[in-house]
Amino acid sequence: MSTHNTSRREFLRRAAAGAGTVAGAGIVSEAFAQSHEQDPKSRPETNGASHPRSNSEGLGAFFNRDDAATIEAFADRLMPGAPGKPGARDAGVLNYIDLALAGAYADLQDFYRRGLAALDQYCRKTYREPFVRLNAAQQDVVITALEEGKAAEFAWPSAQAFFNALRTHTMEGMFADPIYGGNRDFAGWRLVGFPGAQSIFTSSDMRSKQAFSRAPVIGLQAQRKRP
Repeated sequence: MSTHNTSRREFLRRAAAGAGTVAGAGIVSEAFAQSHEQDPKSRPETNGASHPRSNSEGLGAFFNRDDAATIEAFADRLMPGAPGKPGARDAGVLNYIDLALAGAYADLQDFYRRGLAALDQYCRKTYREPFVRLNAAQQDVVITALEEGKAAEFAWPSAQAFFNALRTHTMEGMFADPIYGGNRDFAGWRLVGFPGAQSIFTSSDMRSKQAFSRAPVIGLQAQRKRP
């Protein structure tokens, strides 16, 4: 794994651990929140032929095949896997974002459609290929351009707002309770040493200064299945 991959992965891992691990699906970045406050009159028209595509293929809860592949590849560059260390693909981040946009984050559907369309335009203009066909180094250059607001193809959402949203939702998909569709097999929790909900913590557990690692790791999903 390159130094660039490692530093990005460590940033997300430490951010989750420092925040006490994402326990739910309600984190929204400041830049993303500001995009919601934008005057609707300044947004592009959404009627007619210019309206972004929707998931007419019915392949996921929200994403079509191409958009799903793009989101999965983008999230995997934000949180790449490594031997013994799960990444976004391993944790099912795509499934988390897909379900969220079909449910609790349904008001963000147009944000994602337009962001993905702008990302595709930028990649094709720069490399003559969609994001998923770029090599890892090229994908990293594209992501950096978005993060720094240097992708001119973006209007609404802005490149930075789209990047911040995807980074935030990647973190949620990695570290939220598996009931929300991500953090498959508690991959994110195991990565940061978070044990999840336990039926009981003993006095010695509470006094210990060592990392808590007793099995099993229990999430809301497992609790719900109990009689």
